[in-house]
Amino acid sequence: MNLKIGIVGLPNVGKSTLFNALTKSSKAAAENFPFCTIDPNVGIVEVPDRRLRRLAEIAKPEKIIPSAVEFVDIAGLVRGASKGEGLGNQFLSHIRECNAICHVLRAFQDDGVHHVDGVVDPASDFEVIRTELILADLQSVEKQLTNTEKKAKSGDKEAKLDLSLLLRIKSELEQEHLVQSLGFTDEETIAVKRFQLLTAKKFLIVANVAESEFAHFDEAAFRNKINSAPGIPIIPVCAKIEAELAMLSEDEAQEFLLELGANQSGLENLVQKSFDILGLQSYFTAGPKEVRAWTMRRGATAPEAAGEIHTDFQRGFIKADTIAYEDFVTHNGEHGAKEAGKLRIEGKEYIVQDGDVMHFKFNV
Repeated sequence: MNLKIGIVGLPNVGKSTLFNALTKSSKAAAENFPFCTIDPNVGIVEVPDRRLRRLAEIAKPEKIIPSAVEFVDIAGLVRGASKGEGLGNQFLSHIRECNAICHVLRAFQDDGVHHVDGVVDPASDFEVIRTELILADLQSVEKQLTNTEKKAKSGDKEAKLDLSLLLRIKSELEQEHLVQSLGFTDEETIAVKRFQLLTAKKFLIVANVAESEFAHFDEAAFRNKINSAPGIPIIPVCAKIEAELAMLSEDEAQEFLLELGANQSGLENLVQKSFDILGLQSYFTAGPKEVRAWTMRRGATAPEAAGEIHTDFQRGFIKADTIAYEDFVTHNGEHGAKEAGKLRIEGKEYIVQDGDVMHFKFNV
C-alpha cells in the first residue's frame, strides 16, 4: 500500500530540515531563503513499531521489514499561491498527489532565519496555508460545477449526485470550512474523492518548536493560539533536535531523548500519527526468513489483508492461521501459541485486528 504525505508550509519554517531528519539524509536543500525547494524531494520513512523487534527476538529471522510512509518535501508557498503567486501552481499540483498533508508551523524565534512575513506568528501562517487551500478548492469546484450542471440536465444520475455535493461543498468552502471536516455518506465519500479537492485530505500540524520547548509542549495552548479544529493532530517537533538524533545510534538517540525529558522523538510521533489519520494498521508475518509489518486499512477482511502481499493470495484465499500479537509473545511464538489454543483459523469474513500475526493458505 503506497502512502504519501506532503510536507507543506510557508518558506523557511523548517520543512526541508524536517524532511532531512525524517529521511536521515541531506537531499533536501535547507537554505535561508524562500523557494529553496522547487522540485519536491521524496523519501521513504520506516514506520516505528517496537513490536517488530519483539517478534524478531522470538522468530530469529534473517531480516526485519517495517511498514513505510513516503514523505514529500513540497516547495513553500506564499499568499496568492492559489492564483499562481510564488511557486503556487507547482505547490498545489504536488499536494493533489498526496494522501495527507503535514502542515509545518514555525514556533521558534531565530533572528538568523528569515521569516517571509518578517515576524514569527504560527496563527497567521496557519491561516495563510488554510486560506490558499480553500481558495484553490473553490476554483476547482466552480470549474467542475460548470461541466457537472450540463451532465445533470441530461439526466445523468451520477452527475445529479455530484451536482448536489459540489453545491454543498461550495457553500461550506465559502464559509471557510475544510471539506475534510464535513460529514459524508459512503456513496458521497466515493464521489468526493473524484473531485480531488485539497481540503478533503487528512491534515496533521507540526509545531516546529525551540529545543527548550520540545519535551514540555502545551498542545492545548498551541491549538487555541492557531484556532485549529480538535480533530487535527498537533505534533511538536524540534527540527534541530531531530537532525541531531538522525546522526546517533538507536541506543544513543534514546539516551539523548531521556535527557531531554521525552519518551520518543517528534518524528516517531509524526510517522505514527500519519499512519493513524489515514485509518491504517499493521499485521505481521513472522518466520525464519523475515519478520515483516504489512500495511492495511482498518476494517479490512483477511483476504484483503492477504492481497497486500500478493493479489494471488487474495484471489485464491482459503484461510488464515491467526495469532494475536500478545498471544504470540506470551507463548513464545507460533508453536507455543498453538499448544495454548491461541492459534485461530479465520475465514473470508474475518476482520483483521491490528497486530495480528498471520499465515495465509491459498490456491490459484
